Amino acid sequence: MDSEKLRRYQVTMVSTYYPDTSCVDNFAIPDETEQSHSSDIMTLLHSGKVFIVNSRRRNGLILFKRYHAEFAGPGAAIGGDYDYDCQMVIPIGNLSLLTPESYEERQKAYLIRRQWIRLIKQITENTVPQQRVQRILDQFEQYFPPATVAELPDIAFALLVGVLPQTVNMVRRWGSETE
Repeated sequence: MDSEKLRRYQVTMVSTYYPDTSCVDNFAIPDETEQSHSSDIMTLLHSGKVFIVNSRRRNGLILFKRYHAEFAGPGAAIGGDYDYDCQMVIPIGNLSLLTPESYEERQKAYLIRRQWIRLIKQITENTVPQQRVQRILDQFEQYFPPATVAELPDIAFALLVGVLPQTVNMVRRWGSETE
């Protein structure tokens, strides 16, 4: 009981004393072409326009917000007011963005975005951090080639499912040792 109170107090202290910090402040994508592509996508996101991740390709975006990340997979809407707080993106696969041609197409894309968020939410409901990491890795490896998933940084998965990057690293390392 006392340790629970202490944890709550520490969380409050962090958010009080460090209000301007962000989880992705010191994170950078290593490849210069990826940085350029990501900055182009960020420009599109902050333009206020709505786009749709092409549903005919195996592609998507990891959108880094201030304290978490979201995955927008095929068919999902991105941009507009929905992603105004996006700080960084990582495109996955051969990314293709489309402009919705009708109100109905836009609404469908928003519903699909919500489905992607619900999928990640189901994963995060697991109380064991290592199991959350394993489930998100399994989901991504079912949809994208394992080599593509292996290139994604630990922080991306950590922010998707609410764990420390060290936990993702540990699960990835143990998984590769048992194969």
